[in-house]
Amino acid sequence: MRIRLGIFSRFSLSPVARVSLGLVSLACCLLLTADLILGMLPDEAQIARQIRKNSSESLAVQLAALAQNEDTDGIRRTLHSVVSGNADVLSVAMRRATGEIAAETGNHERTWVQPADNKSTLTSVVVPINTSAGAWGQVEVSYRAIAPQTLAGWLRYPSIILTVTMLTGGLLVFYLYLRRTLQHLDPKAAIPERIRTAFDALSEAVLIVDKQGYVILANASFRGLHPDAGKDHTGKPVDDVEWLVNAVGNHSSTWPWERAMRTKETVTGETYQIERRDDRPIKVTMNCAPVIDDKDGVRGCLITMDDLSLVEYMNAQLLDTVAQLELAKTQIEERSRELKHLADHDQLTNALTRRAFLQRAQQIFLQAVNQGAKMSCMMVDIDHFKSVNDGYGHLVGDQVIHRLALTLRENVGSQDLVCRYGGEEFCVLVRGDVEQARVIAEKLRTVVESTCGPAVIPGGKLQVTASFGVASLESGAGTLAEVIKQADQALYLAKSSGRNRVCTYAQVTAKQGMHAAA
Repeated sequence: MRIRLGIFSRFSLSPVARVSLGLVSLACCLLLTADLILGMLPDEAQIARQIRKNSSESLAVQLAALAQNEDTDGIRRTLHSVVSGNADVLSVAMRRATGEIAAETGNHERTWVQPADNKSTLTSVVVPINTSAGAWGQVEVSYRAIAPQTLAGWLRYPSIILTVTMLTGGLLVFYLYLRRTLQHLDPKAAIPERIRTAFDALSEAVLIVDKQGYVILANASFRGLHPDAGKDHTGKPVDDVEWLVNAVGNHSSTWPWERAMRTKETVTGETYQIERRDDRPIKVTMNCAPVIDDKDGVRGCLITMDDLSLVEYMNAQLLDTVAQLELAKTQIEERSRELKHLADHDQLTNALTRRAFLQRAQQIFLQAVNQGAKMSCMMVDIDHFKSVNDGYGHLVGDQVIHRLALTLRENVGSQDLVCRYGGEEFCVLVRGDVEQARVIAEKLRTVVESTCGPAVIPGGKLQVTASFGVASLESGAGTLAEVIKQADQALYLAKSSGRNRVCTYAQVTAKQGMHAAA
């Protein structure tokens, strides 16, 4: 993501540099204008012209006296001293009125340029020589040009030196002065108050810096990240925000906003931990978006930070809540299993209740009918149980019932069902035909007779026996209730035949047949 703002200048120079350049340029223009109108700067050409005129006239007076006396050696010495003593003089010659050169110094023929109408110029000066005998001739002096003829000469020209000095020196002085002065001005005026208010409304911490790394804006959320963030850092280097620099690293090349401005690419999702002296550290995720102008130049960077501490705290709280819910769920499931076990099993004997037995037995019955499997039912009743209660008390009677149920559960298969059908009566559902069920019932009867009494009251004082009635699907029952009814009829036969025995439904039908025949 790039942010393009048209309000930034199109030039690459900083505002301070541009203002400094404008001021020094204005100062130079004022100086040149004042010189043009008021002549404040000296005219070097005029000064040189006056000096050359005066020196040439003085020279002519000396040479006129020497010429009057025909002092040829004196003339030569004078000419030589003029050329050697003045670097601006290229050559000097004395020319007679006839045009003949009487004396010269320097390569006068090469350097001398005859002025038009024999009138002196800035580089060719002509001074007539008069003696008492009349016009003797003239002195010709060839001077160097005032204006420089090369680049190096122009660079040494006083006006150029003055202008360059004004530009460079003035630019440096103005730049340093303005840079220092602007730091003490209110940089907040660069951003309207309504924009600051809008940024303060954001929940994200926002920091805006320019390309030199000076803080332009810090919103309210940023000022809340750290106790020192409340200080006004506007207009100051971001280096002054020590807690932020310590969090992202002390090397400016690694700062995410510097990387964003250098690459002109957004830096997102970088996580840092901000240490706070008197409080817990906070973790933030930082995003940095370079501010790009319409010339693809970087003008600054928009930095946003999201406080992850609250999110992490809420996540921890959520995980803790989830863990508690899982624990509660486990406890509820365990409690539910316990309640279901209590609902499905008799509290005294731990055998199935009648309701639970009928639900499960119905499924086994339907499965046996559909698959052609064999299934049998046994009804069991404790013999003379009333006499046990009457003779030994109900506590011993409960122990007898409990012992009988335990004996039944221990001696049938794990897939078989044992139910306390009512009082001291039990119902057992086993896999197998009627003969297999009868064998199991006989075994159970024997174990009950030999172990239940001594287990409750040691020493043989209590004798416990039980009667068994057996029926199976082979008897032609169409429903589970019919099978149970047939087993109950077989139990009745066992009880009426003397107790402590096993009878099958087949014996019931046989007896009924005998009665019918009789």
